[in-house]
Amino acid sequence: MFQTFEDSSRPEQGPPRLAELRVAMAEAGLDGVIVPRADAHQGEYVADCDARLAWLTGFTGSAGFCIALADRAGVFVDGRYRVQVKAQVETRAFAPVNWPEIKPADWLRVALPEGGRLGFDPWLHTIDEIARLRAGLEGSGIALVSGPNLVDAIWTDRPAPPAAPIEAFPEAIAGQGAAEKRAACAADLRAAGHAAAALTLPDGICWLLNIRGADIPRNPVMLANALLYDDGAVVLFLDEDRLDEALRADLGPQLRCAAPDSFPAAISGCPGPLRLDRTSAPQALLEIAEGAGVEIAFDRDPTILPKAKKTAAEIAATKAAHLRDGAAMVRFLAWLDAEAPKGGLTEIDVVRALEGFRRDTNHLRDVSFETICGAGPHGAIVHYRVTEGTNRAVLPGELLLIDSGGQYLDGTTDITRTVAVGPPPDDAAENFTLVLQGMIAISRARFPRGLAGRDLDALARQPLWLAGRDFDHGTGHGVGVYLSVHEGPQRISRLSEVVLEPGMILSNEPGYYREGAYGIRTENLIVVTRAPALEGADARDMLAFETLTWVPIDRRLIVAEMLSTAERGWLNAYHADTLARIGPLVEGTARDWLEAACAPL
Repeated sequence: MFQTFEDSSRPEQGPPRLAELRVAMAEAGLDGVIVPRADAHQGEYVADCDARLAWLTGFTGSAGFCIALADRAGVFVDGRYRVQVKAQVETRAFAPVNWPEIKPADWLRVALPEGGRLGFDPWLHTIDEIARLRAGLEGSGIALVSGPNLVDAIWTDRPAPPAAPIEAFPEAIAGQGAAEKRAACAADLRAAGHAAAALTLPDGICWLLNIRGADIPRNPVMLANALLYDDGAVVLFLDEDRLDEALRADLGPQLRCAAPDSFPAAISGCPGPLRLDRTSAPQALLEIAEGAGVEIAFDRDPTILPKAKKTAAEIAATKAAHLRDGAAMVRFLAWLDAEAPKGGLTEIDVVRALEGFRRDTNHLRDVSFETICGAGPHGAIVHYRVTEGTNRAVLPGELLLIDSGGQYLDGTTDITRTVAVGPPPDDAAENFTLVLQGMIAISRARFPRGLAGRDLDALARQPLWLAGRDFDHGTGHGVGVYLSVHEGPQRISRLSEVVLEPGMILSNEPGYYREGAYGIRTENLIVVTRAPALEGADARDMLAFETLTWVPIDRRLIVAEMLSTAERGWLNAYHADTLARIGPLVEGTARDWLEAACAPL
């Protein structure tokens, strides 16, 4: 299996490791340090050697950070992890802090009222992140000190960096050759008057060069940096022996490899203006460039928007992946409906079975993230990961939330379904229907070109808001094509100012969570398209969403009378389309189950 169920969190190790860190802080003349959940590439997922936050605190979530001072330490987490963090850290040593409601600068002003020296590793924080923190601390007397990583100094058994094989990504799926992509990005640099751009996002580099790696679990990327020049030439800071001769020849003469540790020197000697993306480039690059007198231009990474706007070939490929994945999900749900009411399943049994159905496609390369399978109260832990220690029985009379996905060569999938195991808990069907109404609202949306994710986010929340409820995560994130399951910059969120454009793939996943009882989330993937013409409409350029995910939604949890005529029509049409698309791909009991699950409401 790709997934294991060992509990990697060691909260009991947190206090002694914190004590060691405090000794190192004192020796360095610091009053505190920031320990982020980040690597030098600012990815959501990190290699074992970069899991510093988990090593120090025990918290294994994909976002957050710790600020350790001489007399206190806070672990800052957002709404997805507020239940999880309390179970994973020793709260007598590490106090959970609700972030972003409580800003780190505000917390520090209270914790260090007399001022002090706060250390940080400039490779692990973006330029924007440090600028915001400096601005928040202005006038406080607290100084930010850039320097060596103190966690690395005390982490004596730190794992080695990954160096997995690298492979070519088929141009037939990408829809563009690497030379064409480099030329387009170089034209972007020339148009802006920039001589070069520092590329630090692994998925952007993989997209640009049409290659894939396996340095990060669940993400087919390699960890590397690159410099892209305005003539289309690329220097890739990667051990050359990781590229075989055929791949080097395929990448062409405009690509040159250089030793990974030569990246700082290359930045120092780079012609200017050098483009740095403030939202993703490490603060260290700014310090190196400024120290060498290199002219800096702040602008968006030139790969990020072209990567987000999928080609017709990428969309066609990911549709094929979703049909394959949808058939696997239908076989799984048919099995689950037959077995769960018997009362003999656990969360681990469910995860293993689901991965098995995906493996049976003979196309699965990995899961796209650790399957979230929360029975009963575990469903309220938004990013719950089952372990041998937390494994819970799937009991009749509860909800089961399953958020999962697959990595296929032709696409990355991500789907959440919440199912009833026997009669659902009181009020669960009402809340399920409110969540469904929000998901339908996004699915049906038509909107003028130029709107961003923040302009649509409220559509998913309005049914819940009318009932005095909400959820503490974004409505949707971007998704790659055999790349990161969480892809920027596009998303549907009240924070997102990125304009939505045709070809962008996003998730559509409103939810509702009742701590100690259950969690509800329904998720499909969607792609931005030109909206179909409407008779009598204004002459406006309108966009819409096309659904990519075809798996039934549990009708047993829907309060039909809560749905409007239009909502009921959308749901019945969705189920009819699901039967038409997935029906030919399954047979026997799975086909029978699918027909019943797709019956009109």
